[in-house]
Amino acid sequence: MTKKTGGWLESIKTVVYAGLIAVGIRTVAFEPFNIPSGSMIPTLLVGDYLFVSKYAYGYSRHSMPFSPELFQGRIFGSMPARGDVAVFKFPRDNSTDYIKRIVGLPGDRIQMRGGKLFLNGQEVPREGLGPYTVEGDGPRMTVRRYRETLPASAGAAPVRHEILEASDDGHYDNTAEFVVPPGHVFAMGDNRDNSLDSREMNAVGFVPVENLVGRAEMIFFSVDGSAAWWEVWAWPFAVRWDRLFSGVR
Repeated sequence: MTKKTGGWLESIKTVVYAGLIAVGIRTVAFEPFNIPSGSMIPTLLVGDYLFVSKYAYGYSRHSMPFSPELFQGRIFGSMPARGDVAVFKFPRDNSTDYIKRIVGLPGDRIQMRGGKLFLNGQEVPREGLGPYTVEGDGPRMTVRRYRETLPASAGAAPVRHEILEASDDGHYDNTAEFVVPPGHVFAMGDNRDNSLDSREMNAVGFVPVENLVGRAEMIFFSVDGSAAWWEVWAWPFAVRWDRLFSGVR
């Protein structure tokens, strides 16, 4: 009887230790996230699962589960590079996870004119890549795809990435000039006409650096949603095999 009890205690201790290790890794190293919406198409697709590095920008209370108010600011903090794809807590509630591309750093001036991004008064170059058909995020539609080149930030190289534009005269294609305040960044989705982001000051607005959770690093799994959970025979055909273990840029 004593031996049996000891066996149960050892099993419980093992589960507790495993849980603590998992929480520790999630807090200081990597955390998995999934993509539920199309605001970052074509970089990230609905159904992508990715790892986010928690150490990339240092640690804030949002690095921990449930964002406990143990301290303010960041420990070992560093600013993101312009062009990073980052997860952050929605500034309005400090609990909902958003993922966008960082296009503006403190002091930057950001404006959209005719669908084109202007940074500190200079147009950010974009190169036409032809049509792109958006699927898996509402009605199927064809839009225009571009390759945009964001200028380098301190200690980093220029970032070339793809964006989508349904038109150049949409709601967020002509804006006032935004000046990013100290301690904040400006975030935008790559699916420019289908993204609620920093261009909407009454929703996302400027993102406090403290709200940054981490930098998107790698897609480890991806499904296109064509197979229901019970359609086991269809699972292999729903996996986007070409996206597995690809880096996020």
